Amino acid sequence: MTRWPLPASMRAALDAAAQAARAGEVPIGAVIVKDGVVIASAHNMPRADHDPTAHAEVLAIRAAAAALLQERLTGCELWVTLEPCAMCAGAIVHARLDRVYYAASDPKGGAVEHGARVFDAPGCLHRPEVYSGIGEAEAAELLRGFFRERR
Repeated sequence: MTRWPLPASMRAALDAAAQAARAGEVPIGAVIVKDGVVIASAHNMPRADHDPTAHAEVLAIRAAAAALLQERLTGCELWVTLEPCAMCAGAIVHARLDRVYYAASDPKGGAVEHGARVFDAPGCLHRPEVYSGIGEAEAAELLRGFFRERR
């Protein structure tokens, strides 16, 4: 089996996830890319920020919108290490991101290919292209290792 190198964007998201783990946060990282350039990077921070909405995707969307001085992120891609939850999928819809790339699936809390399947809902205002499994093994191991240390 041929192993392809990870795209730089997913490597950046995995690096952000590792940073989250070092900070004691669940290791999920996200970056937003426009025209091949990372314009925003974030990792989970709900504990540090005392904010249950401080997921990596939401923080990256906020940073990208601020960087572009606009609320719509058309022409942008989100690279994230775990399948987005329903809250993050809703933020992706409202941000109008063109594409979502995620590493590991989340059968328990994910809402893209599991659970609520937000982008497939009849009333969904925007449906980004979705690509999964890029960097899956490394993202899953980061999560397993994080929770193994806490048990």
